[in-house]
Amino acid sequence: MPRARSRYAPDRGLTGRMATTMFLIGLLYVVFVGVLLAALRGSWPIILIITGGLFIAQFWFSDRIAAYGMGAREVTPEQAPELHGTIDRICALADMPKPKVAIAESDVPNAFATGRSEKTALVCATTGLLRRLEPEELEGVLAHEMSHVAHRDVAVMTIASFLGVLAGIITRIALWGGFARSRPGNDPAGILLLLIPLISAVVYAISFLLTRLLSRYRELSADRAAALLTGRPSALASALTKVSGQMARIPTEDLRKAEPYNAFYFLPAFSAKESIGRIFSTHPTLEQRLDQLSRISTDLSR
Repeated sequence: MPRARSRYAPDRGLTGRMATTMFLIGLLYVVFVGVLLAALRGSWPIILIITGGLFIAQFWFSDRIAAYGMGAREVTPEQAPELHGTIDRICALADMPKPKVAIAESDVPNAFATGRSEKTALVCATTGLLRRLEPEELEGVLAHEMSHVAHRDVAVMTIASFLGVLAGIITRIALWGGFARSRPGNDPAGILLLLIPLISAVVYAISFLLTRLLSRYRELSADRAAALLTGRPSALASALTKVSGQMARIPTEDLRKAEPYNAFYFLPAFSAKESIGRIFSTHPTLEQRLDQLSRISTDLSR
């Protein structure tokens, strides 16, 4: 029997956006693989094995790879009693299983969640975050991260991102791995083969934009769910303001190490104040997040 839903507020908008994103990216992926199979007819078994194998590996191991890349180290209640105590309180409030608890040795004040399901979930806070936040602020941040687990959008983001990246991987394998054979210029298959890099670029670009749109919405959804669950939107707003202000004081080298994992983090790390990455940010602006929390605070006070 499937377990009951958690007490996190359901978000139909998030559910709809996740389903739409997965459908559109999946459709792009199917079209792309279909073009590859048409162009490289003699190599179709290899193409299917490679794409299928990469997809399965990504689904089963991506959370561990991400946690390892971000330096997450699982800790026991004896090693981190305050962190475990906060997670325990959130689990009791949300009526959901306790995830693995980890700490990352980094001065970048942040937190993240990984895992394809509640059973494999891991919630991690950096040492920089633990040093800077008050208990109620930390609870708001961790409630935000655990809402990603409850809504299962961590797994959706992982898969959605992978399907776009896979287009580029397949193209490199096809063009550099010896699958492509010289064909006459008027051969339709040869024309298809020449179109592979272009189609790959289009697939990647559309996937990139779709995942960024989903990512920004899911962060607002997690803020909203955390604020409603804890009943203290002001604590989460305080944490956002404090963490955002501290980012400017973190060494550029540390921020650059964190940037590849921005989609997982509570707040993105930027190595420059005016980064072009902000145009395609994985997160909404600080102003948008604070404005939403202010509205929730007003509604709860009525």
